[in-house]
Amino acid sequence: MSKFLPAFGQVLRYLRTLLVLCSLLLLALSLPAQAATRINPQLEEQILQVIRQHPEVIIESVQAYQQQQAQKVQKERQAFLEDLKTNPQAVIADSPTTGASNSKTLLIEFSDFQCPYCAEAHQTLKKLLAKHQKDVKLVYKHFPLTPIHAEAMPAATAAWAAQQQGKFWEYHDALFTNQNKLGESLYVNIAKKLNLDLAKFQTDRRIANTAIAQDLQLAEKLGLSGTPSFIINSETFSGAIQLSDLEDILARANNY
Repeated sequence: MSKFLPAFGQVLRYLRTLLVLCSLLLLALSLPAQAATRINPQLEEQILQVIRQHPEVIIESVQAYQQQQAQKVQKERQAFLEDLKTNPQAVIADSPTTGASNSKTLLIEFSDFQCPYCAEAHQTLKKLLAKHQKDVKLVYKHFPLTPIHAEAMPAATAAWAAQQQGKFWEYHDALFTNQNKLGESLYVNIAKKLNLDLAKFQTDRRIANTAIAQDLQLAEKLGLSGTPSFIINSETFSGAIQLSDLEDILARANNY
């Protein structure tokens, strides 16, 4: 499963902030008011020495932060699952959907067009929808892992632009089929093959980031750490999943 850990970056920023605060405190205690604010090497070494002598302070701070974040994520998930049950259209919003139009069972997929595991899941999902087309509605959410996949965001914006002309799923399938060729020429060629209005397609690509950012923010709120990630009723699962496993989850969801 492709990994993306936004929380790790937050921890690092938290530690940097803590270090800055320690530095400022030491400066306030050891330097006159008119002293330069730039930390000199000697003071920096003193700060590092304090940290080395009292690592438990850092560990406790990180643990407290992680616990706080876990509680926040749990709260966000509960609110999301409640919306999924009582107001599914709010969860779907403007996201593309396929499958049973009237199904109460929603399968929310967070995916990245450059992720190889998403490409595998794509094939499995096609089989699931073919066998259970009246039982489930698939909702696609963009989750481009930009730190590790350079073409994830360009592919996502191209797919979003195709959606504006009613061709998201055709474009989506073509991207996964040609995953090893992701790049500008492919994005334009797919658009041409689907007879898209190329001028509108290019314009829409340039404004797609706002919509995709909303999906990314939702993934972060829910504490999702990799792709593909799925949510169906109260279950969350991720990675390349077998058709039989999906069918078991779907059966439980339909009996929920």
